[in-house]
Amino acid sequence: MRSSAVKVFLVWLALMLAGVAVVWNSRFSADMSFFLPSKPTAEQQALVGQLKDGTVSRLLMLSIEGGDAPQRAAVSRELRKRLASDPAFVSVQNGEAGGLESERDVLLRHRYQLSPAVSPERFTEEGLRSAVTDTIDLLSSPAGVLLKPYLANDPTGEVLAVLGQLNPATQPQTRAGVWASRNGERAMLLLQTRALGSDTDGQAAAINTVRQVYAQALQTTGHSALTLNLSGPGQFAVQSRETIKEEVARLSLISSVAIWLVLFWVYRSFRLLALGLIPVLSGTLAGIVMVSLVHGTVFGITVGFGSALIGEAVDYAIYYFVQAGHQGVDQWRRVFWPTIRLGVMTTAIGFGALLFSGFPGLSQLGLYALSGVVTAALVTRFVLPALTGAGVNVPQSGPWVKKGLSLLNQAHHLRWVALVLAVVVGAYLWQVRDGLWDGNLSALSTVSEAEASADSRMRTDLAAPDARYLVTVTAPDQEGALQAAERAGERLDQLVEQGVIGGYDSPARFLPSEQLQRQRLSSLPEPAELQARLERALVDSPLSASKLGPFLSDVAAARGQGVMRRADLEGSALALAVDSMLTRTKDGGWSAMMPLRPTADADESSLPADRLRTTLAGSGAVFVDLKTEFESLYGGYVSEAVQLSLAGVAAIALLLGFTMRSAARLSRVLFTLALTVACVIALLHLSGARLHLLHLVGMLLIVAVGSNYALFFDRAAAGEPLDEATLMSMAVAVLTTVIGFGTLASSSVPVLQAVGITVGPGALLALLLSAVLVYPKGGK
Repeated sequence: MRSSAVKVFLVWLALMLAGVAVVWNSRFSADMSFFLPSKPTAEQQALVGQLKDGTVSRLLMLSIEGGDAPQRAAVSRELRKRLASDPAFVSVQNGEAGGLESERDVLLRHRYQLSPAVSPERFTEEGLRSAVTDTIDLLSSPAGVLLKPYLANDPTGEVLAVLGQLNPATQPQTRAGVWASRNGERAMLLLQTRALGSDTDGQAAAINTVRQVYAQALQTTGHSALTLNLSGPGQFAVQSRETIKEEVARLSLISSVAIWLVLFWVYRSFRLLALGLIPVLSGTLAGIVMVSLVHGTVFGITVGFGSALIGEAVDYAIYYFVQAGHQGVDQWRRVFWPTIRLGVMTTAIGFGALLFSGFPGLSQLGLYALSGVVTAALVTRFVLPALTGAGVNVPQSGPWVKKGLSLLNQAHHLRWVALVLAVVVGAYLWQVRDGLWDGNLSALSTVSEAEASADSRMRTDLAAPDARYLVTVTAPDQEGALQAAERAGERLDQLVEQGVIGGYDSPARFLPSEQLQRQRLSSLPEPAELQARLERALVDSPLSASKLGPFLSDVAAARGQGVMRRADLEGSALALAVDSMLTRTKDGGWSAMMPLRPTADADESSLPADRLRTTLAGSGAVFVDLKTEFESLYGGYVSEAVQLSLAGVAAIALLLGFTMRSAARLSRVLFTLALTVACVIALLHLSGARLHLLHLVGMLLIVAVGSNYALFFDRAAAGEPLDEATLMSMAVAVLTTVIGFGTLASSSVPVLQAVGITVGPGALLALLLSAVLVYPKGGK
């Protein structure tokens, strides 16, 4: 027997090691493709692209509060100076003149390809006179500080024209020479990180750098009373991850200790405690391995959700140790295993329905849970008996179990109460049916209302692009995408002039199409003709044409320079801006994304979607409201999950009907599970909660766990009296489930709390209702 146990253990260990090898080489992903359908639309692809790599996803907004305006400005300047030299940031702006010093060489060298003002008219005698006059007038403005050193090279002000289109149409207010909030009480900075928005580690490192450098800036300026606030997608992602990590660590420790104490009180054996982890670990590993082998990529969300779903595996070991400890391993195999096996089959069918989802995320979730639950059950059936041997020593049940059996014999008297409860709950849910589900994805967010409000305020103060709106265009090649972006930009310019939108960004502003660049370069006159026009234009000007030799040389050089390409931007912030908005698609084409800015007085950063779609009609450009698109996706995701879950329930009913061959017994089991889920939904709604995806996950687990309880009670209806071992195992299983998930109910993280408040009460209610509705009268 010992030799057989060793063989079983070695086989299990070999499979585990093989699974670890697969997991080690698996590709894990945390991107939002989890929520995408198998065949996403252009809007849905744009959504994920912008969230992962878009310009907006890399923005960090900073505000400095306290003190007076000169003190805040001093710290802002010191902070910008220090961060601008850090390679973790490609752009650090605070409104100072010269804030784009690192890009000036690129802008100066390619100004004639980049400037929207370059046209044949600009280099006529009248055009030159007007442009030079405007430039001279600007010398007395703050922009003159940047312009003056290059006056002889750029008297027509092309660099300023380029900067004018690179900066938002609506500029932040200025106090003491730096950007300030609209009420003037905060100094503002806008940073763009080199790390992708999807690179949470990179975002965390950048945020830590900002805080460290800020502390140094305070020490240097001596203004220690000022405070720093950060916001932006990266800040929220890092904060969310840290919050979840802390909550999971804290709550897992609390629940684990409590569960271990309960199980040790039941087993009185550290050996059994350790062995009880084997089914859970095996199921978790099997789930990841199967998803990796079938899908190639494992979503992090799948592992998180699936781990909660295969929490049922904890119960299998409890059933085995308690039941086999009281009646022997052979008796457990003969009497109890068939019931557990049926419960496993119902769970597998329920989760297996998700395999048919058009959303890879749901399909992965179903495969993970199905593989994990089946593996955990098989390990319980074949591995644990081999490791524990013929005898499992578990202390006999106490008097409370006998008392429980006595109460169970009276439970049928409460059936009329359960029937009344069913009517009341059914009527209530029918009345509130339209308000049960929450289609707003923010229900899953860890960002508080105060933090979201602060982010919106800072975004308005900085006139920063909103993460919500963008226009996207696609083309077979890069040149076609840039040309399409320019055509869309012409229509968006009309909306900016009309005050419909506050502005927009476009990759074509940083890298114009070759077609447009050639048009601009063709506007530049021959050197001799340009000199003649310049001399006539500046006859009465304070700026003599004889001093503009560098200008003539630069124009001649630009004529021979040719078009600017992406490689010419390498090493500058402009390169990152182009790369974040101009990307290659999976089919080999190119996509250009153009984030939009609301006007300063827009209500809650809303844009008139219908107006935008009408304006862009026929241009090939697509307007995308990311928030609406994501919520629509999420709504479809939940809707399909509900439909597949119902299909799974129907399949479970067929399986149970075939197995039980009794309409009365089948109806009692199904009615119990349905009433349990209905009661949980009603309790959640009464508490003010609206259902979302995580509540649905919890309900699937309630059905999985509750079916085990109902089937054990149904054994009595089939003629097998309920024994003390079965009742004790169910009591311990429900107690550990309530402890584990009840602890999650206290979490401040919505996704954790949702599973906790659903499964904790649901598991207990499933046991109680099974005792009332499934257990026969008098236990016979």
